[in-house]
Amino acid sequence: MKKFLIISLIVLLSPLMIFAQHKDSPGSKFRIARLKYSGGGDWYNDPSAEVNMMEYLKKNTTIDVDVPKFYTVDIASDEIFDYPFILITGHGNLEFSQNEVSRLKKYCESGGFLYADDDYGMDTAFRREIKKVFPDKQMQELPFNHKIYNAHFSFPNGLPKIHEHDGKPPQGFGIFHNGRLCVYYTYETNISDGWADTKEHQDPPEKREEAFKMGTNIIVYALSN
Repeated sequence: MKKFLIISLIVLLSPLMIFAQHKDSPGSKFRIARLKYSGGGDWYNDPSAEVNMMEYLKKNTTIDVDVPKFYTVDIASDEIFDYPFILITGHGNLEFSQNEVSRLKKYCESGGFLYADDDYGMDTAFRREIKKVFPDKQMQELPFNHKIYNAHFSFPNGLPKIHEHDGKPPQGFGIFHNGRLCVYYTYETNISDGWADTKEHQDPPEKREEAFKMGTNIIVYALSN
């Protein structure tokens, strides 16, 4: 069975960070991987997002970041265990097969961290499919004093509002396994869109900066817990 190995890294202004690396992985450098899925949703949209987020990490933390590029991973592939941090996003439907459900659950329970960001239109499908992965767990809204909102930068009022969508307040939900947050879901904000190239959404600089800072918090928290 392929397992995560533990390596250490220190993040600027943050405590000692630890993240898991698959034993066959080519190195210990951090990458954000975009999760592929079936169902018709555009899992692949805005590929510049992770590239820019990794560049931001390089400049603003001491996380040992790999070459910033668009990394993707399939749930059915053993490569999923190469990545301690996986992003899932999109605008439409997504579906997990029974095998994918089992593998994603194994990934999360083995130390992996799944960050899901609703790109306006993914909410219903994601809630349905993640319930298949964790049928006995409920997504819990995280309080503003949760460590994820103060892991590197301070967000005393919780998530920043990057995109309006339906004009509702942004919310962050979590699923825990043995006390560890293994799934984090952001709704009515679209943090990862704020990472994309400016030409994609014309976000003002202050909104992009908020998105990058919150993204840093999510990653720092994931790697340290």
